[in-house]
Amino acid sequence: MGYGEKLFSRGVCASVLGGIARAVADIVYPPSCVGCGRQTQKGGAFCVSCWAGVHFIERPYCEVLGIPFARDHGPDVLSAQAIAEPPPFERLRAATIHDGAARRLVHQLKYLDRTDLARLMASWMLRAGDGAVEACDYIIPVPLHRRRFLARRFNQSAELARHLSALSSRPLLASTLVRIKPTSRQVGLSARARKENVRGAFGIASGREGDVMGKRIVLVDDVYTTGATVAAAARRLKKAGAEDVTVLTFAMAISGPI
Repeated sequence: MGYGEKLFSRGVCASVLGGIARAVADIVYPPSCVGCGRQTQKGGAFCVSCWAGVHFIERPYCEVLGIPFARDHGPDVLSAQAIAEPPPFERLRAATIHDGAARRLVHQLKYLDRTDLARLMASWMLRAGDGAVEACDYIIPVPLHRRRFLARRFNQSAELARHLSALSSRPLLASTLVRIKPTSRQVGLSARARKENVRGAFGIASGREGDVMGKRIVLVDDVYTTGATVAAAARRLKKAGAEDVTVLTFAMAISGPI
C-alpha cells in the first residue's frame, strides 16, 4: 500500500472511530435542549418552546446603552438614562434580554460549569455587536479577582471573550485588565451599593499600559444589570488611554422595551 493510500486509510479509520464515539456519547448523554433539558435531535440546540422564549435585542434601541425601544423614534436617538447619566464607554450592546431560556444559559455557564455553552452565546454576541467587534483592536473580558477565580475555577466573561475572539479573528487580551480589589457579589445590592462595591476595583497589569493606549476595545461581560461593573472597568480602560470602548454582554437585565 502506497503512502497516500495509507494516509487515506488512516483518515477513513479516524472518521469511522469519531462517528462511533459520537454515537456512543449520544447514547450515554442523549442530545438535549440547552434551555430546559428536553431531548432534541442534536446537542447544543434549543427545543421549539425555549427558542420561542429567547428575546433577542434588535433595533430600534438607544444608540449608547442599547436599551430597546418599543417603537422607532428615528436614527441616533438616545434614551433618557443615557442623556441624564452618560456612561464612561461609547456604546453598549447585548444579545438578549435576561429572561427565560437566555437567563438559564447564563446560570448554567456561571454556576453549573457549562463552559460548553460559551461558544453558542458568543456567536449571538458577535451578531449583536453591530460591527464593533470586527472594528476593534482587542477584546478584553471583565476579570475576576484571583480569590474568586480560584474558588470558581474559571471566569465566565473570559470564556465568552475567548470564543468571541475565535469567531471574529480579533485578538484577545485576557490578562491586561485585572481586578485588584476583592469585591462582594453584586447580586442583591442596590444600584448605589453596586457602584461603591466596584469603585477602584480594576487596574492595568504592570507593563501592559501600551495594550490599551489609543486602542479600540470591546469589553466583554455576561450580563448588564445596573452597569456598575462594566462602567468601573471601562473607566479604568479610558484612564489608561483607550480611544473607544464598546461594552458587549450576552444579556441585559431589563423588563422589556421602553
